[in-house]
Amino acid sequence: MDKADSKKVSAMSPLKEVNAVDRTLYHKKKRIGDTILRGLIYLCAGFSSILILVIIGYVFSKAIPHFHFKNLIEPMSQLMNPEGLLGNIINTLYIVVGTLLFACPIGIGAAIYLNEYAKNKKFVAAVSFTTEVLSGIPSIIFGLFGMIFFGEMLHLGYSVINGCFTLTILILPIIIRNTQVALESVPSSYREAALGIGSTKWYMIRTVILPSAMPGILTGVILAESAALLFTAGSGYFMPRGFFTHLMESGGTLTIQLYMAMSNAEYGQAFVIAMILIILVLIMNFIAKWLSSKFNVEKAK
Repeated sequence: MDKADSKKVSAMSPLKEVNAVDRTLYHKKKRIGDTILRGLIYLCAGFSSILILVIIGYVFSKAIPHFHFKNLIEPMSQLMNPEGLLGNIINTLYIVVGTLLFACPIGIGAAIYLNEYAKNKKFVAAVSFTTEVLSGIPSIIFGLFGMIFFGEMLHLGYSVINGCFTLTILILPIIIRNTQVALESVPSSYREAALGIGSTKWYMIRTVILPSAMPGILTGVILAESAALLFTAGSGYFMPRGFFTHLMESGGTLTIQLYMAMSNAEYGQAFVIAMILIILVLIMNFIAKWLSSKFNVEKAK
């Protein structure tokens, strides 16, 4: 082979290699298995979305004929307005805010310790396994524990503060586990860079790790459940007589009032309460999504 032929072959061989790679990537993208799997994923996502919309539409269609705006601004009264929900809405806000005030510092602090400070890997694995087990326990068990321990042993009785303590125990495993996952997702290069410029470990966690993991932490915080409140917070629908004194009084939330309405065959009021709960959940999720996107924008800057 002369020089001209060798140059022609050497010039053409890279082109052939590129074409071969392109053909390989093209055929890899068009594999039938990937197409089927992608179609199944879209099908499941579409079915889930349609199912949620059907449930929301059904609840709204049953609730709107029985909905009166005055029920949201007037407390329940057996004589004047037996369907007033203002007291239950206020009790729900008490429970949600109180639970988050107790659970967030403990849960986020525990996750920070386990992920950033704890050196014993076996201890971390044992605590992580325990939190996963606790997150799978039915909420009614937590309700019975709260009734016996907080209600009977600590003499809190049926009160809002008892409900806050019980829900704190209930959602702590969720917050701890989700915060751990969020902290683990932060690249180790962030930690190395912060420590490399001389910052202390706590300063690095406070200014670098937590802001980066905040979207995942917010996702864990927003998850909560209220089925245990029947045995702890009680079912009182009265308006608060004082801001702090109400913590020691019985306070039925919207979920408890929903249960009571269904037990008394008051289906119209039950659907109205369900509609209000759906709206509150959607608002909370939109707020969490907005905060997460805000932290992501700031992190990108």
